[in-house]
Amino acid sequence: MSDSSKKLNALIEENEPRLRRFVRSRVSNRDDANDIVQDTFFRLVKTVEMVETPIEQVSSWLFSVARNLIINKGKKKREVSLPETTYDDNDNVLSDFSDLLSADSDNIPDIAYLRSLVWAELDNALLELPDEQRTAFVLTEMEGLSSKEAAEKMGSTLNTFLSRKHYAVKAIRKRLHRLYTELIEE
Repeated sequence: MSDSSKKLNALIEENEPRLRRFVRSRVSNRDDANDIVQDTFFRLVKTVEMVETPIEQVSSWLFSVARNLIINKGKKKREVSLPETTYDDNDNVLSDFSDLLSADSDNIPDIAYLRSLVWAELDNALLELPDEQRTAFVLTEMEGLSSKEAAEKMGSTLNTFLSRKHYAVKAIRKRLHRLYTELIEE
């Protein structure tokens, strides 16, 4: 077994229990949940094989892929999509990128490349946020907690939490808007 295979197996073993709990809490049918977990890890393997730049935040990436697969299957108890607050009146950045990230076309190199660019930019945007804003965004949009659950986990009031998340969404939207302009509008 090669070093890269060992690392990939270690990543899967490390993330599998939490990812399985995440999916099972949102999908009532056990077989569908198992399919989603398996498909998520399959996509990880394919992405690692196809894309030259490594995935920097594997756990976040896995949860986002699983969330998108749940939405695509229509098995989710409640919708957890990217926030639709606007950066500008005609701005579709998050919804367009969300569509790109959830599109079922992993075998198309152009889409895989675009996805890698979006994930890299999202990772960079998250790293630039203050800790509280980053945590607020990750807990709700990537780990699927409700705002109330995330506020409790962070030890803050709901209003404080919503304010932090609002600023995180604005900053991420602004950061992704630059990439959006370069890729989609030109």
